Amino acid sequence: MNRVSVIGLGAGDLDQLPLGVYRQLQQVEGVIYARTLDHPVVADLQKDGLVFKSFDEVYESSNDFNEVYEKIVYQLAEAAQKEDITYVVPGHPMVAERTVQLLIEHSELEVDVKGGQSYLDAVFTALHIDPIDGLLFVDATSFVRDELQLQHHVVFCQVYDSMIASEVKLILLEDLPPDYEVTVVTAAGSSSEKLTTVFLEDLDRSVEVNNLTSVYVPPVDKAHLNHQFFRLREVIRDLRGPGGCPWDRKQTHESLKKYLIEEAYEFIDAVNRQDDDHMVEELGDVLLQVMLHSQIGEDEGYFTVDDVISSVTDKMIRRHPHVFGDAHVNDAEDVLSNWDEIKKTEKGKQPESLLGSVPGSFPALLQAEELQKKASKVGFDWDDVELVLAKVEEEWQEFIEAKQAGDREEMEKEFGDWLFAIANAARHYKINGETALQRTNQKFRDRFSSMERQAGKLNRTLDDYSLEEMEQLWVQAKQEREEDKA
Repeated sequence: MNRVSVIGLGAGDLDQLPLGVYRQLQQVEGVIYARTLDHPVVADLQKDGLVFKSFDEVYESSNDFNEVYEKIVYQLAEAAQKEDITYVVPGHPMVAERTVQLLIEHSELEVDVKGGQSYLDAVFTALHIDPIDGLLFVDATSFVRDELQLQHHVVFCQVYDSMIASEVKLILLEDLPPDYEVTVVTAAGSSSEKLTTVFLEDLDRSVEVNNLTSVYVPPVDKAHLNHQFFRLREVIRDLRGPGGCPWDRKQTHESLKKYLIEEAYEFIDAVNRQDDDHMVEELGDVLLQVMLHSQIGEDEGYFTVDDVISSVTDKMIRRHPHVFGDAHVNDAEDVLSNWDEIKKTEKGKQPESLLGSVPGSFPALLQAEELQKKASKVGFDWDDVELVLAKVEEEWQEFIEAKQAGDREEMEKEFGDWLFAIANAARHYKINGETALQRTNQKFRDRFSSMERQAGKLNRTLDDYSLEEMEQLWVQAKQEREEDKA
């Protein structure tokens, strides 16, 4: 097995190259492979008579950097099959050098790595920063926004050109204001070292970048990061912690139950109104309840929000094998079928009753629909919707009989049976009973508000009207709504 000797050329010029590395390079017979000739040390070594073969043309002929690196390693492996070779890279071979990692992973190559000064040392010196305060070192050609931890020092390397600089800028603008100051570091550690501080919005406009360019983002004050999850968690922890809010500190799972229900319904209201701004606000209130319950769990030592997130993430992966595994589905019905089967497997021992999985705390109408759905899965259902409608009529007649008998308790029972039958009819017609009733509620709200407005125009209130007069207002309000639709 032939050897590939990988040597780092350091971050600066020849004066910074260790003497041992210099001597080793001088002893190389034949060609030295270089990822790029665009490095000050290469020019000096060429003056000493060393011969280099670079891969600069690969950059020009390839569409992306991964393709570049793979082509370089392929050619190096081809050359190494014939003889031992030497391969030089900028900086330190183990810092931001993907080709070296690919060489090490190559099963047919013996790779010997010799150090060179990392340009990070020069960057720290140039910027006067200490990485122990927290450092994120990011490849500007391959990163995602969610990986950034902007409360630390962030250094983007490999900002080769204005296109990459533009991509970095656009992603950072998702979190930072346009006038946030960043520093462009070019040729750190060399005699050509240059630092330029610019507003983020000017990153790809006012500064020339090249293959020796990095971008430094100073730690961001938390005030700019209130939209990130860690800040919400900190705020809730502070509210519940010593010196926090007395109201928040005394809350329990039980005391907060009603708020979770209220906030969920307020979000539904915003959805029904198609009010995006209030959807954001109300979803935030729902999330607040989740975070409060999670913090109570953490305070009591039972669970944390990490457990909550892990639980739902794992569940979504398990229950979507057609996305995260090898399962195949044809349509949404297949997805639901798989979901139910996987859910049964997860739950292990099934409840004593098929209906046991329907929460008793559900709103009555929703609970009725869910109970009927569960029963229908085992065939306990009418095949003919006409039979369902007959049942509606039957339950109404039984209510009338109870009313005629003056039996209040029986009236309530029969009225409940009638509502249950109505919910069943809606299900058979594939009508969402909750949505249908909400539409009617809204229609009543609108018409009643119109009546109030009509009375107000005459400096009157509805209290001043007789029932017959209000009926006329109602008809007028109804006509107005019909005209609005037209």
